[in-house]
Amino acid sequence: MTRDAMPVTEERLRDADRSQGTILAAARGEFAEFGLGGARMDRIAERAGLNKRLIYYYFTDKEALFQAVLEQAYRDIREAEQRLNLLELKPAEALRRLVEFTWNYYLDHPEFLTLLNSANLHKARHLQESQRARELNSPLIEMLAQILERGRREGSLRGGVDPLQLYISIAALPYFYLSNNHTLSAIFGRDLMTAKARNERLSHMCDLILGYVLRD
Repeated sequence: MTRDAMPVTEERLRDADRSQGTILAAARGEFAEFGLGGARMDRIAERAGLNKRLIYYYFTDKEALFQAVLEQAYRDIREAEQRLNLLELKPAEALRRLVEFTWNYYLDHPEFLTLLNSANLHKARHLQESQRARELNSPLIEMLAQILERGRREGSLRGGVDPLQLYISIAALPYFYLSNNHTLSAIFGRDLMTAKARNERLSHMCDLILGYVLRD
């Protein structure tokens, strides 16, 4: 390859990255709004402002595009968690910070919850086929295991806590509340999304998680 040809190739790569990023952002909005079954490639192309043929060139079909959107959604939340630098905090504070982060992330990214709902409707077959999704999520559990073990050695956290089970609880507490806030508010006659209710919920979740892991 000549020196003159290299900038052209690099620019093409940047164009490809930008195009794929634009497609993924448009598809994320489409899938979040309509689910996998209701999403339409024509609308995704319109949202992205790109030719539909280009979408098929990069992602083959709607199923592959949905898998890529899910992988990107997990990549985004895992990268945001890494920026918390939880291993630099005291174990109990690290767990509290993770609970707070998860709650706020779900509030700020409601599309993440709807994407998970859609994935579960299809029995998570797109994630089962994704080695990348497993690679993205495994480090989080390993990090939690380190936090728990450090807390056990220091005497601040009790032993025998399964990091996977703990994370499922951390994720489930805000997930159920936010995914079902309309029905819960209706049947209990209480607006669960007021600022006061949200603050109460966060405090309750932190108390539950820390109450479980803190050593008496």
